[in-house]
Amino acid sequence: MEQAGLYIHVPFCRSKCPYCDFYSVANTSLMSDLLDAMVSEMSLYKGRFGAFYTLYLGGGTPSFLPEPRLEILMTRVRDQFVFAPEAEVSIETNPKDLTVEKVALLKALGFNRINVGVQSFDDGELSFLGRKHSAKDALGAVSRLREAGFENIGMDLIYGLPGQDLRHWLDTLERALSFEPEHLSCYQLTIEKGTPFGRMKEKGDLTSIGEDLEREFFLKTSRFLTDRGYLHYEISNFAQDLEHVCRHNEKYWHRSSYLGLGPSAHSFQQGQRWWNSRSVRAYCAALKSGRAPVEGKETLSPAQVHLESVALGLRTRRGFKFSEILGPTERKRLDELEATGFLHRVGNRVIATTKGFLVADHLPLYLFD
Repeated sequence: MEQAGLYIHVPFCRSKCPYCDFYSVANTSLMSDLLDAMVSEMSLYKGRFGAFYTLYLGGGTPSFLPEPRLEILMTRVRDQFVFAPEAEVSIETNPKDLTVEKVALLKALGFNRINVGVQSFDDGELSFLGRKHSAKDALGAVSRLREAGFENIGMDLIYGLPGQDLRHWLDTLERALSFEPEHLSCYQLTIEKGTPFGRMKEKGDLTSIGEDLEREFFLKTSRFLTDRGYLHYEISNFAQDLEHVCRHNEKYWHRSSYLGLGPSAHSFQQGQRWWNSRSVRAYCAALKSGRAPVEGKETLSPAQVHLESVALGLRTRRGFKFSEILGPTERKRLDELEATGFLHRVGNRVIATTKGFLVADHLPLYLFD
């Protein structure tokens, strides 16, 4: 069977960050019901995907789970599913949760990749972003992970905040590199509709930094980290080397099979994609009544598969096969994009340049319009 990945969505957070549009809730009253429902959902898929090569606990903030509940969840996961011996086992964490005891538990439960939502080392920026941890919390959390022997640590950072100085952002990166993280995810602040920041923008109380400055931040970030030996292997992601790329996320970009459990989680297998209800209550109710919590599904047409393969390929340094360019019009447009520095060819593959990463979502639309 294909080397599939398993994703488990734990939607609980201490509070909802004003920029976040992922499904998460601060109300934990249904936590026990949700974990019971997750076990029921696991049983629906037992044996369907073979051995899993990656496991990723995301959210929300899965590290927010109390230690006994996290231990029970992981025990049930390993009871229900088979994992390859070399499986990558990741969890997203908040620095506030990474006490000595929680770090020790993560080690005992077999997690071998820890992603820390640092976001910033500046308390003022953390306050603006609605984060509940401090810079001191972040520094202490990463130190504890290192002391416990974790050798695959990722940090999430956010840049492009209103009024943020580029030099200050590069100082943030320098501070992050002092821990020699194996992985860095550098996300530009995006103001999404429906979020508190989105509503502030509609009222004129919050503005983005503008395209020119966004471009400068992105290019300087890429140059700064690649100059220090990191691989810019996906639009927002950097790794010390190929061994430390996020193998789970690669399954999404390469259109490999994956199973998603929990509210709002997505799954993909044999050309079909399906997704769960975006509600803890509805998710639990469905499984309690013996029904799968699936809210929708789709099977892509060959043309859609082609476009998606190219679009996802252009998000990474892997690109897509030159043979995907089917007609003379497309080849002419490819030549134009190569001449203007957005794409380049390496062997039989077409790959986005760093400049191309800036407009990666538009490139496939231009190629195949």
